[in-house]
Amino acid sequence: MVTLNKIYTRTGDAGQTRLASGAPVSKTDLRVEAYGTVDELNAVIGVARLNSGQNDRIDAMLGRIQNELFDLGADLATPLDPAPKWEALRIIASQVERLEKEIDWMNESLKPLDSFILSGGSPLSAHLHLARTVCRRAERDAVRLVESGETVNPDAVRYLNRLSDHLFVAARRANANGAGDVLWRPGATR
Repeated sequence: MVTLNKIYTRTGDAGQTRLASGAPVSKTDLRVEAYGTVDELNAVIGVARLNSGQNDRIDAMLGRIQNELFDLGADLATPLDPAPKWEALRIIASQVERLEKEIDWMNESLKPLDSFILSGGSPLSAHLHLARTVCRRAERDAVRLVESGETVNPDAVRYLNRLSDHLFVAARRANANGAGDVLWRPGATR
């Protein structure tokens, strides 16, 4: 567990921070951007959960995902190379597979799509769509980090990719018992 007795340290006042390895980096470092966007995603999911109401199973999944996002942030904050001197917290394949099983379960009762979906319907659905877009940005940040030559756990990138799909299907599921999907109507306002 982490113990935080003092919240401010002043060490970041000059625009620097430290990775989990202790290595100093700029606060604009691609790795910091990636785990910072994961942190933002976690906050957006927290707001979505304020609207989960009668969706106990979705709320339970989102609660677990919030915890996993902290694990993911720790993973991204710990470079693979050089290998840390401790057992680093890493996202594992079974976490990605669990997301896939949940997507399949949520999707079972949904009608097939015949149009793109707009954010909206219920408050939960709208917030999950917002979370999905932040998740896609976190994924792009992680991919940008990989493309820069940094080492990143491949399961971390896979997790983000699958999580955005999970959030999309959860948003549809949140609208299934009432509001319904808000469909894009191409050219409808010309």
